[in-house]
Amino acid sequence: MTIEQVGVVGAGQMGNGIAHVFALAGYNVLLNDISQEALQSAVALIDKNMDRQVAKNLITDTEKAEAMRRIATTGTLTDLGQTDLIIEAATERETIKTAIFEDLVPHLKPDTILTSNTSSISITRLASRTDRPEKFMGFHFMNPVPIMQLVELIRGIATDEATFRACHGVVENLGKTSATAEDFPAFIVNRILMPMINEAIYTLYEGVGSVESIDTSLKLGANHPMGPLALADFIGLDTCLAIMNVLHDGLADTKYRPCPLLTKYVEAGWLGRKSQRGFYDYRGEVPVPTR
Repeated sequence: MTIEQVGVVGAGQMGNGIAHVFALAGYNVLLNDISQEALQSAVALIDKNMDRQVAKNLITDTEKAEAMRRIATTGTLTDLGQTDLIIEAATERETIKTAIFEDLVPHLKPDTILTSNTSSISITRLASRTDRPEKFMGFHFMNPVPIMQLVELIRGIATDEATFRACHGVVENLGKTSATAEDFPAFIVNRILMPMINEAIYTLYEGVGSVESIDTSLKLGANHPMGPLALADFIGLDTCLAIMNVLHDGLADTKYRPCPLLTKYVEAGWLGRKSQRGFYDYRGEVPVPTR
């Protein structure tokens, strides 16, 4: 399968990062979002992030200019129909993802590959809502996409070998490393990472330690580059909660029960960096713990 034109659904932190790395790798990218403001912000952020890469001598000014020319935007989802590969990077809600795929299907070329950047939802179940489950798989990038090396590849029960090989080849072209995961809730990375974050929130909830002491302990005691509560804020507390709910519902094990404090923060709209408040308050010059 020859992949030259790539469609990305969603211009948020994952979608704009995916568009960034594909354009740098030589693919023509069509970035879609329902919000024109989100599309403008995404292109501006990609431009800014590439400037950083130029400043660090990771890419040249020419490479940046060529990559930016490869990125086009559209507010019309069906415009992605003529692309060779589509990566859905919308919010981590199954109803939204299935609606996107159902709207796309009538407009696709017969050989277009559909993928989802979901971090936890069943690939088999998403694929079943399309006309091409054999050409559907999970394509899970890590955040921030331009920096993180790993891409999880997840086959649904019907994913054929040609689709897997095509996506594997794309990962290699991007200069990244793939890990193959089975289609179980949250796959590999988040199956391990999210319960750790959830346990850190329980540690805060039970008064074992403060936000600052918990993050400092994991940074210095386990040599993590970022504390688990700061990482949760970076990911988005709503996304963390959604993944924990998928794990809890899908595996029916109480060890995956979301911490009530995580639920409370999400109900308050304190979602982390993107809302300026989470376990830290980001509205000042320096983040300050909120508990």
